[in-house]
Amino acid sequence: MSEFLKFKKSNCRNCHKCIRHCPVKSIRFSGNQANVIADECILCGQCYVVCPQDAKLIVDETEIVDVLLKGDVPVVASIAPSFVAYFDGVGINSLAEAVKKLGFFAAEETAIGATFVKREYEQMTKEGIHDVIITSCCHTVNLLIEKYYPQLIGYLAPVKTPMHAHCDDIKRRYQNVKTVFIGPCLSKKDEAKKNGIDAAITFEELEKMFEKAGITLEKEKDESKESRARIFPTCGGVVNTMTEKSPNYTYFCVDGIENCMRVLDDIAAGNIHNCFIEMSSCSGSCIGGPTMEKHRNSLLRNYKAVTDYAGEQDFDVPQPDGLFKEYTYIELKKDYPTDAQISEILRKMGKYKPDDELNCGTCGYNTCREKAIAIYQGKAEITMCLPYLMEKSERFSNNILDNTPNGIIVVNETYEVQQINPAAMKMLHIRSRSDVLGGPVIRILDPADFFDVLERGKRVVNKRDYYAEYDKFLELTIVNDKTSGNLIAIFRDVTDEEKERQSKEEMSRQTVETADRVVEKQMRIVQEIASLLGETAAETKIALTKLKESISNEDGK
Repeated sequence: MSEFLKFKKSNCRNCHKCIRHCPVKSIRFSGNQANVIADECILCGQCYVVCPQDAKLIVDETEIVDVLLKGDVPVVASIAPSFVAYFDGVGINSLAEAVKKLGFFAAEETAIGATFVKREYEQMTKEGIHDVIITSCCHTVNLLIEKYYPQLIGYLAPVKTPMHAHCDDIKRRYQNVKTVFIGPCLSKKDEAKKNGIDAAITFEELEKMFEKAGITLEKEKDESKESRARIFPTCGGVVNTMTEKSPNYTYFCVDGIENCMRVLDDIAAGNIHNCFIEMSSCSGSCIGGPTMEKHRNSLLRNYKAVTDYAGEQDFDVPQPDGLFKEYTYIELKKDYPTDAQISEILRKMGKYKPDDELNCGTCGYNTCREKAIAIYQGKAEITMCLPYLMEKSERFSNNILDNTPNGIIVVNETYEVQQINPAAMKMLHIRSRSDVLGGPVIRILDPADFFDVLERGKRVVNKRDYYAEYDKFLELTIVNDKTSGNLIAIFRDVTDEEKERQSKEEMSRQTVETADRVVEKQMRIVQEIASLLGETAAETKIALTKLKESISNEDGK
């Protein structure tokens, strides 16, 4: 799990949405749980943004900040210019005052650092040494190139990010202080840790600190003509602050991590030259950062808030030294399977030929082969394939349906046949499934029992009837599956049982009739004998009658 993303195991519901949205597939799925692979992650925050169950949470660093504020060393905040989009109607002066109430010694705009950075970019384009220049303001883009496009590291502008430049400048000016960056970004937490910035928190975390301390922000906006760099967090913000543009470069802006990857692929292919490219991993740039997108998702309003607040001139600040930053390759240790191993995994997924590879993306991977590679690397499981699971489930259920001696018919709420098994087809003299599937059940059965179950809520269980059109006695049970909205009719052919029962009843009837005749005959004989002997026949009649009843009862069992 990433150091900067927490994971709620109980919330993860096996939906794979985070994998689908992860641009570099740095998520391991195991035991029906999704976990971030820290070494491969570029901290774009998309898994945090898209998770419908809030199973991913950005690690809260407010406790670290509280410890810093309670220490003996003053703490200065560097506040990203996108704050004006998060805290509606609040200017830097108002926000700085509130931050000071928390215990900060001072608060400044990160836009000052942006001014330093854009001057460096202007100097680079003026010198014209580089063929392609990619801005290095976005730490996620920097990680993407360092991990996945190492051949393009030389195109990254060797300049610190505005956060890094500003926090270094604060420490030069104030000397013995701590710095805390406050912004909309997840990846800044990683950048802060790697570059001597004491902590980085999101606007959401700052808001919680205000709520805990009972601090209310004053709705007041200041104005400053010298604040053009405040537009840095918008798409094109870097390019639009550059007053000195070289005619030797084409200036281009790209936002959204997938768009950035397409451009990087184009550069790697050698198709792009003499370009200055502003790259932002988030759609709309920083105003669409993870915490902004999750909780303040309106790019247009965010853009308007930032651009309306910005001035037309640069901050009047001296340019510091030491803005050079070297970016290096971050090696990812991955094993890749051979074609034979991929084919073997695909076969286990029920994909024996190219036509079986649907590439539907429900597992989170773009193609079945990508999924097979992820399985080999231990990042995915075979059971993540929805078509595979459906086919396996269908095979299992069809195996039961095809081999059960009971007839089964599935009927929907409009009394149309949805499924019928071979046993039912045999019982009802149906030659082909296609003859009845999708058609009304009335074609093959009286729908009255189905109507009673669905409309009247009656129970039909083991109901025996003679079906004259099929010359069969059938025992019917109908189950109302409310979850699927279907009625399931289960038939049992009891024709042989009924014929045997009727045969026994006929034998019993004949036995009783024979007994009656015997009794009558014997009664006459007994009466004659009794009259000769002078005895009553009453006792004999009673005994014989009981014998007759006994025979009838025994046969009727």
